Amino acid sequence: MTELQKYLAEEVAEDLTDGIITRREAMRRLGLLGVSGAAASALLAAGGTAAAPAAGRKRGRRRRDGSMTEWEPVATEEITFDGPDGTLMAAWARASKPRGAVLVIHENRGLNDHIRTVAGRFAASGYSALALDLLSEEGGTDSFPDEAAVAAALAQVPPERFDADMKAAVTELKRRVRGKDLSAIGFCFGGGMIWRLLAAGEKRLSAAAPFYGPFPEGGSLRKARADVLGVYGGLDDRVNATRDEAKAALEEARLKHELLTFKLADHAFFNDTGPRFDPHAAAEAWRRVLNWFDDAGDHDLGHGGHDRDRDHGHGRDRDHDDKRGRGRGRDDD
Repeated sequence: MTELQKYLAEEVAEDLTDGIITRREAMRRLGLLGVSGAAASALLAAGGTAAAPAAGRKRGRRRRDGSMTEWEPVATEEITFDGPDGTLMAAWARASKPRGAVLVIHENRGLNDHIRTVAGRFAASGYSALALDLLSEEGGTDSFPDEAAVAAALAQVPPERFDADMKAAVTELKRRVRGKDLSAIGFCFGGGMIWRLLAAGEKRLSAAAPFYGPFPEGGSLRKARADVLGVYGGLDDRVNATRDEAKAALEEARLKHELLTFKLADHAFFNDTGPRFDPHAAAEAWRRVLNWFDDAGDHDLGHGGHDRDRDHGHGRDRDHDDKRGRGRGRDDD
């Protein structure tokens, strides 16, 4: 059995172990691979971990260095810090060797485990992350009985308070991660909040990534300095109706930007706990966000804000047509 055949046979055994296929189907597939009888039974009994013959060390070849790496989201810790009108609450994930820091703004479901995991993913990828609870003054997201109550509470808060609280969170982020570039990301309601933060004149951000967030009516970005990656779902007609306004504001402010639309994805496609999760679009969006934040840090001349000539801003629109993606059903976010 070749190395590739062994790998494919072990995949069949793992599918059986995980309950994806029946034993009968596993035996059929192994037979197609040329593995049958006692050998197939032994492989299935071992769950795909049958030992391979030890390979002898080849002589005359230079030894090459290598490594094994393990990756998982960093566990977050609950923190508090001073806000403009009282104590603010957040989830904090510290990168072991941070190359930057990220403010994370939640959906209209509040600061939940999904958003905490996003912060942890950033920390595991080299960006310390602070996920702010925009219902801090109401006792925090966890003080509400369900998501509907959270959304109703968010709807009652004057948007200007959100602006002030987010600016305080940027200050806390800068205090915790000194001398590094700061970025911000938000999803759904939180994507709209990131647009608001930029429109409110927050200059300390090197990069921002609002995900399918509505652009504030009449918003101006002339005081912002961030490179902006706006992410949209092609099936999200409601939020996409504000995309042209966002584009016009970015161009007027001469900010470097990209408006990236995943044509086959819907609103909230990044949330892996929701019904519209699109794994292909989400994975590609995550890769692009990390690259965007990295690139912003590479050409930023200062820490915590740009000092580049505004006349060199540029932007583009891009549709991402992932034929593997699928649209999901809709609900309001």
